Amino acid sequence: MRARALNRASKRKFLNAKSADKPLASPVPQETRVRARQYRLARTRQLLARHDCAALLLYDSVNIRYALDCPNMQVWSLHNPLRYALIFADGPVIMFEFGRCEHLCRGLETIDEVRPAVGCMYMTSGDRLPEQVSRWANEIADLILAHGGGNRRVAVDRLDVAGLRALEARGLAVIDAGPVTEHARALKSADEIELMRWTIRVCEAGMARVHEHSVPGVTEQELWAHLHFENARSGGEWLETRLLTCGPNTNPWYRECSDRPCRSGELIAFDTDLIGPYGYCADLSRSWTCGHAAMSDKQRELYSIALDQIEHNAALIRDGVSFAEFNERSWRIPEPLQPYRYSLAVHGVGMADEWPTVLLHTDFERSHGGRFEKNMVVCVESLIAEKGSESVKLETQVLVKETGVERLDRFPWELA
Repeated sequence: MRARALNRASKRKFLNAKSADKPLASPVPQETRVRARQYRLARTRQLLARHDCAALLLYDSVNIRYALDCPNMQVWSLHNPLRYALIFADGPVIMFEFGRCEHLCRGLETIDEVRPAVGCMYMTSGDRLPEQVSRWANEIADLILAHGGGNRRVAVDRLDVAGLRALEARGLAVIDAGPVTEHARALKSADEIELMRWTIRVCEAGMARVHEHSVPGVTEQELWAHLHFENARSGGEWLETRLLTCGPNTNPWYRECSDRPCRSGELIAFDTDLIGPYGYCADLSRSWTCGHAAMSDKQRELYSIALDQIEHNAALIRDGVSFAEFNERSWRIPEPLQPYRYSLAVHGVGMADEWPTVLLHTDFERSHGGRFEKNMVVCVESLIAEKGSESVKLETQVLVKETGVERLDRFPWELA
């Protein structure tokens, strides 16, 4: 009983020390954010040059945020291609902004010019879409001709069929931007890590609020809302998923939160997938019992297995270790638990889930190549369950260093 009380008190510390009723106030100075975005733009251009591309055309709002730090209706923009950026490897950065939003780009040293975007989607253009696509493609092609130095290779992250055909018809070679954007984002600067630490701090305050309200009768949706609330009021942006469930809803995994009330002693398991302040992601997972009851023998057994997997695999990661080498030495999930396993062992994280994705040993033959590098940030994952049991979901976020990793999250485990 005393141990559970101490565990609960250790989590309560992650709420605002001045008042749990107040949002957290970021201590990060503005110059840190400026240096971070300057580094990110330089990384983007470095990768553009490496892939011999004249320019990078971005529609994905996360990629635009990474390179230029000019967010605008981020979630809405993910499915409405009505703002975009053109970044030259050796030339200007031009932001094509949504109508009457040009003022949002003022004061950003990462942007040389702001132009009105040409919307190329049926919702806004209807039967005039071909006309809009032609107008859009002419402008892009003219800019490549003016600033590309004779290079017509353009890396693009998102583009529909009509846009692709229009650019190719104007003599441009369209290249998949994935290798540019993902590898640029993979290596973090010290300033990026400072911004990410603050997002994690906000996320952990949200986790503490979820823990405080994990009482019998609370619904899964109510608990998820506490995480959302803490993030939003402290300057965060959105949650990528709704992965918070309790009791039988935890297995199989990937059910979204519902109006099901949680019952005393049931496991509550969740994955934050939180996009917080400054656009950075805190991707953490925890599991605990409703009502802070003592775990049953089976819950404790599964939790211990999950924690072993996390700690074993995290200890293997350091600068220079190949994904194949990691896999060879990685924790082996017992055969009876394999049907309920997670989809991966490790993945990158920055402004969202990122490259790389290292699959579990059971699936590694389908995994891509590569190696861990200093200044990557990755998440180490575990999902443990057996037939008829609840699931235990755990995840930690770590910074890769020369000789190992540094855990960036500090929210306590249940059996630590």
